[in-house]
Amino acid sequence: MAILNKRKKVFASLLLILLVLGCTLFTTVYFMFLKPINIKLESTTFYINRDDNMDSVYIHLQESLQKPIPYGFKLLSTYKKYPKQIHTGKYTITNQDTSYSLFLKLFRGNQTPTKLVINNVRTLDQLAQKVGDQLMIESFEIQHYFDDIQFLDSLGYTKETLPALFIPNTYEVYWNIEVEDFFKRMGKEHLRFWNEERTKLAQEIGLSAIEVATLASIVEEETNANDEKPMVAGLYMNRLKRGMPLQADPTIKFALQDFAIKRITNKDLEVDSPYNTYIHTGLPPGPIRFASIQGLESVLNYSKHNYLYMCAKEDFSGKHNFATNLNDHMVNARKYWRALNQRKIYKLGDN
Repeated sequence: MAILNKRKKVFASLLLILLVLGCTLFTTVYFMFLKPINIKLESTTFYINRDDNMDSVYIHLQESLQKPIPYGFKLLSTYKKYPKQIHTGKYTITNQDTSYSLFLKLFRGNQTPTKLVINNVRTLDQLAQKVGDQLMIESFEIQHYFDDIQFLDSLGYTKETLPALFIPNTYEVYWNIEVEDFFKRMGKEHLRFWNEERTKLAQEIGLSAIEVATLASIVEEETNANDEKPMVAGLYMNRLKRGMPLQADPTIKFALQDFAIKRITNKDLEVDSPYNTYIHTGLPPGPIRFASIQGLESVLNYSKHNYLYMCAKEDFSGKHNFATNLNDHMVNARKYWRALNQRKIYKLGDN
């Protein structure tokens, strides 16, 4: 009986020791790996660039957490040899993340998509800069492809027509997207926009997708008023159908690469450029800016009218007076010229 009681005590002691060890182990594991990090913010964004190493990752991570790197994260990084397989990208850390979940997120490269905004872009250089400012891609990497004739040919574009590929919008992409994948994605978005319905509309008005984008770019440089864009598009369509020069001042600014011009002079109209629509009939070689969806739609659904001339309104509202004949147009033009003179705008950039 005494021996039995002694065995029970030994068993109970061992059970207690195991229970204590188990609780200690669980507590250790919980606080080291499973306890929420509890950062000060609800969430924070953390970036890993292509030139980051383990030291810089730790520095950036500590800045994002606003606290020392959890020991559990460092332990897992060492055990799983994370420094040898660091994944670039944009990561979101929440206050519910633990050392374990945070490590898995970075170790597996489970990025958070980012919103790429492409809008209000006039030139390819501006596009490269805007994309470079938002993604891991450097602007010079994108510009390199702009000059790669073989690559552009594979896309079906030239450097002059390339702006027609892009549909300005907000896109969800990964921050570390490669340059070629960026172009592929823009190609997919282009095809998504140019669905069967829009392609049919373009065919009905006798323009290709590139030509629609080219005309839309001129329309958008002429007016910011969305309700006026179909009217302006209709005017240029009338001129194209009659074989008249477009005589679009924005194309002169593009030819001169001076977008701040406030008053086009006769000398400006002599610029030797295929973009000079006072000299050359038809559309210029390509878009003079990245046409927005609104601009593209305004060409596809242009207003049917008989106007052939337009002139900026003398109230500087940004809208235009339209005319069907040259005499009426000259009356409108004189009103605008007088308004320019009153504001002492006589030539390039003068105020």
